[in-house]
Amino acid sequence: MSPPGRPKSEYRSAQHEGTSMNFSRPAALPMYDADRAALRAWWRGLAAAMRAEGLQGVPEVPYWPADLEAHWRDPRLLLSQTCGYPLVTSLAGAVQVVGAFRYIAPGCAGIRYRSELVVRSEDRARAIEDLAGRTAAINSADSHSGWNALRALVASPHGGDHREDGFFGRTVVSGSHRASIDMVREGRADIAAIDCVTLAGFQRVSPELLQGIRIIGHTASAPGLPLITASATSPAELAGLRRALAAAVVDPQLAEARQALFIEGFEVVPASTWNCIAAMHQAGVAREAVPL
Repeated sequence: MSPPGRPKSEYRSAQHEGTSMNFSRPAALPMYDADRAALRAWWRGLAAAMRAEGLQGVPEVPYWPADLEAHWRDPRLLLSQTCGYPLVTSLAGAVQVVGAFRYIAPGCAGIRYRSELVVRSEDRARAIEDLAGRTAAINSADSHSGWNALRALVASPHGGDHREDGFFGRTVVSGSHRASIDMVREGRADIAAIDCVTLAGFQRVSPELLQGIRIIGHTASAPGLPLITASATSPAELAGLRRALAAAVVDPQLAEARQALFIEGFEVVPASTWNCIAAMHQAGVAREAVPL
């Protein structure tokens, strides 16, 4: 899986931003990176909060993993953010859930989020039903926001006109939400489902990316991106991570970075919170809604 905003090729060139990784545990917040400067500032404050809790091996700068699956499965993983879909599929039982951020981007409510459905500005489609038989761009087959949520939407009784051969005529894998938007704008695809936090980041930092597209609807709300740590992380370390995150989201010195990243708070929630994403997956597969 690629981070929502960038193709894997862009991440390989920026894998390490410091030299302290040799002595540090892997740690990253790789999923929402439209504003890299704000993310670095947020990490500095969060890292300080983790050290204040006595956590060892906290890196000075965030890690930019080229292979997210390998990063998430690293037995030394200190902290990362994953997607809810891998959490309930490939990562099930392999990591511990630390909690989740509350975001205030349009489309978010508490720890929940959704995806916005985008089409070209000149497209005559006004609702998902109008996209039957056309081409959908998905960022990754293991993404909830770009794939699982969209598949569940068109598999639902109210999602659109169900065809024996699937709702869409074709699906294409773009590699990132940014690339999916490009494909829609350039006419290589007709619709894409874009994580609402990613979209808000683009609107604030790179509004030119959104020229020539418009929103026609959204997917169902679901729990947002979980924060995770290695299964080997001790109970004491897990408690320290949670205290550090709770402190960082109310630290007045980090208010500007939090605002830039749309972070409002942090909640400790169990892994079972994301079971609804597994249910959406099962519903979509059962309907064979969007065959790849």
